[in-house]
Amino acid sequence: MSQKLKEKSLSPEVEAAAVGSRAAAGTIELSAFDDRIRRALHAAAEKKAIDPTVLDLRGISSFTDFFLIVTGANRRQAQAISDEIVDQLKRHGSPAARVEGYQNAEWILVDYGDFVVHVFDEKARRFYDLERLWRESRRLDVSQDDLTRLSSLREK
Repeated sequence: MSQKLKEKSLSPEVEAAAVGSRAAAGTIELSAFDDRIRRALHAAAEKKAIDPTVLDLRGISSFTDFFLIVTGANRRQAQAISDEIVDQLKRHGSPAARVEGYQNAEWILVDYGDFVVHVFDEKARRFYDLERLWRESRRLDVSQDDLTRLSSLREK
């Protein structure tokens, strides 16, 4: 192993990323996101999505800018989360380009071009671990406080 590679592998940033430190790749604020991403987060929250996370892939991916990752407790909930996101965004002028995996509902992918929504069941989310796979991205783990602030997007 070259000395340079060895030093890089021992750096605190690399070590922190390897053990899953959420701050290692940089943090982002909810207000930095497009209205459609905030609306999708709000829709997922309305259906009680678990552990919402946004990955900012700008600069490291050529096919999309953001991943919105959420978990449903079971197949029906995952489908309901997906349905709510698709319905709310469509009502506001942003139809999904593609929806995949809906029937099986282990991993539902909703493609909006510049962002992709991933709705997982718990087992599939742990297995595919997109947060680890894309650990170089900036990451926002959306808190309950963040979701409360999104309530301003509710339709009247």
